[in-house]
This record gives sequence, structure tokens and C-alpha cells, in this order.
Amino acid sequence: MSLTFEIAGRKIGPGYPTYVIAEISANHNGSLDRTKNLIARAKDVGADAVKIQTYTADTMTIAHDGPGFVVEGGPWKGRNLHELYDKAHMPWEWHAPLFERAREVGITLFSTPFDSSAVRLLEGLQAPAYKIASFELTDIPLIAEVARTGKPMIMSTGMASREEIADAINAARGANATGVVLLHCVSGYPSQPSESNLRNIGNLAETFQVVAGLSDHTLGSAVSVAAAALGASVIEKHFTLHRADGGEDSHFSLEPKEFKRLCEEVRQSWEAVGQVTFEKQASESGHADYRRSLYVVENIAADEPFTTKNVRAIRPGFGLAPKHYDRVIGSVAATNLSRGTPLKLEHLKSK
Repeated sequence: MSLTFEIAGRKIGPGYPTYVIAEISANHNGSLDRTKNLIARAKDVGADAVKIQTYTADTMTIAHDGPGFVVEGGPWKGRNLHELYDKAHMPWEWHAPLFERAREVGITLFSTPFDSSAVRLLEGLQAPAYKIASFELTDIPLIAEVARTGKPMIMSTGMASREEIADAINAARGANATGVVLLHCVSGYPSQPSESNLRNIGNLAETFQVVAGLSDHTLGSAVSVAAAALGASVIEKHFTLHRADGGEDSHFSLEPKEFKRLCEEVRQSWEAVGQVTFEKQASESGHADYRRSLYVVENIAADEPFTTKNVRAIRPGFGLAPKHYDRVIGSVAATNLSRGTPLKLEHLKSK
């Protein structure tokens, strides 16, 4: 069964270069122009796609100060949920000009919807794919609604149990999803490399028969590069212009130079994995001539025996392979041999 599919003409899956998504999230900092610039810069640094999020404070929660409505830990400790989402959300009237900007610069743009109204908005803008956030992986009705659009789905698994992931996959497939990616994810902001457990990527792919990848919330790019080496077909990473500018997600986002390096190293990592082969590579051309082989290191007369003193395994490699050493030692020379002669089988006198 082929797992590959396309987003805006780009093939995604095993055998294709890792698909890198620049996540803008709340790094717009309240500026449409900044967001347009982020889209253009993402294209410049080598991202395959840009992702935004589509919600309002009222579609996420209610204005309330009761238990659970104020964040108790992490980078947003003490923040009221409604106020946090109101500041972080991408204004809906920005979506059309952002999709237009993405078309202008030639990069794919899609979004994470958080409710039905967001799906309707994005369908009207012909979004080519959808993301399901890790916190919404248990929202089975939302997953089914997104799947019914017929667009590829990328779902993050942060905090989810194996059973919850199975429920999400079954909901997507039950609604005839055309392509599904599961992104292994640790929903910490930031998360630690030691928490990453990247072997989950291969397990997700095998267990659920999907394309698998990583949504990376660690600082830096090392974990993403390692994920590509372990078979991640998709990497998602937060992107900002300058962390010093602030923003709700800036502290664990990469700046343009860092993101460019991530794109380059992720693709090098993917190329480096390659395939199982024992054929000589182009860069090895001619180097086999300098492996060790058996040479005459002292003049030897015909009928004189080969000894550990007059035969050695040295470089270059034009003589017999060293594996013949025990056969040679004690044999007799068939002819006179001068020092520096690469030893051949015909130099051994037949018994």
C-alpha cells in the first residue's frame, strides 16, 4: 500500500525529501505586514510550506476566571485563556491576503482549524491541506469534518495515548481522508531533547500505516535533523523574524538564519540515509588503489621461500589482498622478484 500523497503538487512520504513546515502560530505579533514578511522569509530560507492557525478567542474558550481558565504553569503561567487566545489569534480578515501573499512568493500555505467555522473559512480560501493540533487530537467530530473536505491531514500526537491516536486515525479514515500524516510531538513549550523519543516516528508509521514525522518544540535544530535521519517525512518547526521581538511563541521559535540551516541539514540528513548498498561511491573513485596489499619488501631469488621478512602487507593496493598472506608465507618464489614488486599468484611456484 502506497502511503505517499501530494500537497500542492509536492509529493510527501517515504522516498521523498523531508517536507519542512514553518509554523508562524502567534509570531505575527499583531501585524499583517509582519506576517506577510514571515511568509516571504520562509520561502527564502527553504521551507516547503507555511502554517498558520485559524481560531478566535470565542471559538477556543469563554471569558471566565474560574478553575482551569487560567494557565497554571509553563511560559503562559497566570494568563487567562480567553485573553491569551485573543492576543495570539490570527485575525480572520487577514487570511485572504495571507493566502494571496503565499501565492505571490510561491510557497504553500495552510492552517490549523479549531472548529467548524474555521474549516468553512479555509475551504472558501481553497486551503490545500489541514493540520490538527495536538490539543485537538481528541476532538473526533472536528477530525471527521476536516477529513470530509478531501484534503490531506497532518495530525500532531502530543499528549495522546495509543488509543487516542487510533481513535483519531479511525475517525479520519472513516470520513474518507485522502492522506494522513502523524507528527510525533511533545507538547512542551519548549520541550527537551531528552523527552523527544524519536523512535516513536517509525513506530507511528508502522503501527498506523501512515506517513510520519515530527512537530519539534525543542530549542535549536538538532532534534529535527535526527528525526529526518530516522525517517521523518515531515518536520514542523516554529518560525519568527527575531526572538527579541517577543510574541507568544517566540521563545522556542527559530530565526531565519537558524531555520535556513535546519532546512539544509534536514535535507542533507535525508540524503545521507540513502539505501543499503555496498557499491563504491563516486567520491571513492581510485581510493581502492591505496588499500593494503602484499608486496615484496626484500629482493627474492627464484626458489627462495617467502617469509615474514621479505613479504609484507603495505600500501598501495596493486598486489594480492592481505587475506592471502598465510598462503604466501612458506611458499616458494617462481622467479626472481625485486623489492617493491606487487605480489601475484603467478609469483608462487606451483607445488
